[in-house]
Amino acid sequence: MTKYPNTAALMQRGTDFLGCDTAILCGAMSWVSERNLVAAISNAGGFGVIACGAMTPELLDAEIAATKALTSKPFGVNLITMHPALFDLIAVCRKHGVTHVVLAGGIPPKGSVEAIKEGGDTKVICFAPTLALAKKLLRSGADALVIEGMEAGGHIGPVSTSVLAQEILPELAADHLIFVAGGIGRGEAIASYLEMGAAGVQLGTRFACATESIAHPDFKKAFFRASAREAVASVQVDPRLPVIPVRALKNKGTEEFTAKQREVAALLDAGTVDMGEAQLQIEHFWAGALRRAVIDGDVENGSVMAGQSVGMVKCEEPAADIIAELMAQCEAALAK
Repeated sequence: MTKYPNTAALMQRGTDFLGCDTAILCGAMSWVSERNLVAAISNAGGFGVIACGAMTPELLDAEIAATKALTSKPFGVNLITMHPALFDLIAVCRKHGVTHVVLAGGIPPKGSVEAIKEGGDTKVICFAPTLALAKKLLRSGADALVIEGMEAGGHIGPVSTSVLAQEILPELAADHLIFVAGGIGRGEAIASYLEMGAAGVQLGTRFACATESIAHPDFKKAFFRASAREAVASVQVDPRLPVIPVRALKNKGTEEFTAKQREVAALLDAGTVDMGEAQLQIEHFWAGALRRAVIDGDVENGSVMAGQSVGMVKCEEPAADIIAELMAQCEAALAK
């Protein structure tokens, strides 16, 4: 870290909290953020995070064990708050002594933060899309927050990263640990957020095509070809169905999702499903569509989730090289 003294100084709170050398988290990307990529990022000094997504407790149990076999460095687990087996997944994390649990996809259900912290010193990281929610989550026991702007890939909020950073960092960063995410592709952007008080950053899109990522070669090629404007947010068809928008590369799959929303809205109308079931159906659609793209390489009909920083992803590189490049760029910007 002495290679990057200015960056190290500004990341100190973040690295102390995460227990790693570099306060760069890898955003949890379903099917992509699994044992290989997570271990590679942690081994390179960053902080890998397993994307639990729709995994069963048994699958998560096996994934954590397999990741531990590949790295002795700390890593986290991202859990979706609406997962029907959330408390069982929390128990799996506790069994393995996972040091950091990231809760995503909405306000943590009653008792979940307490369950994660029960009988240990596991840290809880939550996503905050607004200042009011950020304050509420910190009062509820979150140890750190990720503020993620709409430029990110996958599920997104309505506000850009630069605006969120200006709203939240001056207000909270002096006393709390805030990581910034969404649209970050270069170290100069990291430098600016660190100077505003961020404890570190989170990137997903830059790591999706790392050499260690198991994503299909065709999925990676779609990233290399894409420009920022091709990573578009999904459209909400029915205001009664509060579907969180998803940013992905525009293709046939994007259109299929619009049709899926209409289908689920009709079931809601008919009273065949309740709101919880309707939202789960939408989540399962995404999980399947994403798997088709990432694992099977069907980049036409699958969901190629990508942030707007996709235009900065030009080739396959080892995770360690991506981190080193980001750190060097950040250091050069701070040294100026």
